[in-house]
Amino acid sequence: MTEKTSSLPIVSLAASQRLGQLAGPKQLEKIVQSAWKSLALPLLLFIALPLLALFLRTSPDRFFAELNQPQVIQAIKLSLFTSAVTTALTLAFGTPVAYLLAQRRFRFYRVVDTLVDLPTVLPPSVAGVALLMAFGRKGLFGPFLDSMGINIPFTLVAVILAQTFIASPFYVKAAAIGFAAIDPELKQAAALDGASRWQTFRYVVLPLSWMSLLSGSVMTWARALGEFGATIIFAGNFPGRTQTMPLAIYIGFEIDLNVALTLAVILVCFSFLTLILVKGILHRRLDTDREANAQ
Repeated sequence: MTEKTSSLPIVSLAASQRLGQLAGPKQLEKIVQSAWKSLALPLLLFIALPLLALFLRTSPDRFFAELNQPQVIQAIKLSLFTSAVTTALTLAFGTPVAYLLAQRRFRFYRVVDTLVDLPTVLPPSVAGVALLMAFGRKGLFGPFLDSMGINIPFTLVAVILAQTFIASPFYVKAAAIGFAAIDPELKQAAALDGASRWQTFRYVVLPLSWMSLLSGSVMTWARALGEFGATIIFAGNFPGRTQTMPLAIYIGFEIDLNVALTLAVILVCFSFLTLILVKGILHRRLDTDREANAQ
């Protein structure tokens, strides 16, 4: 058994060499490329066909007719508003966290880094339950909030908190990578020239990392726009109050399928455009880095 096993690589190598001699290097490369394409095709079709079916199922006339429905307009407006607020909050409070993670000079760095990543791997339903246990009336902070007359669950604030919990790590990680990529010597040079830490951050760090911050912001906005699980548990599904587009799609399957299809098409378009924008930003950054290295 050992002799047969050990001889397999030799046989495979000999076979590939023999094939290369018979077909020629260029022909062999074409055969390998064709094999890779054949193996990649099933998964690509599996991803593309359901999206194509979604668009084929919705005619333009029906799409624009449903787009004028009050519940559709309400869901779109609410989603755009809450996702914009979520992105703004993430920028305000996530940027210091990202800058701290980029330094890697504090105790419990791995704990903080893992904590930031945790919402991205948690089931959204678990996140919704956790938020209820923290801010619900019988939650950890519930009695204190109730004594101040503040009620968070099943309100617009709950939608924003759920989206922030789920979507903020996308910005924090992208921003941290951008901050960490800056040459420390540039910050040291600014400090030697008399710049304060804030001036160094404002005039050196931010201009050099703006592409990472922008791509992270766009990804956070897109993730907030599509958030479902944590929102429906923590904020409920009340039309005009907490019903975002994903929640309206869920209800649409029970009440009006055309509404669900219309909102689904809108979310697919938003997601596609978001990815195109982010990839364009990243490619531009790679081109800039290559030009800098070439010089």
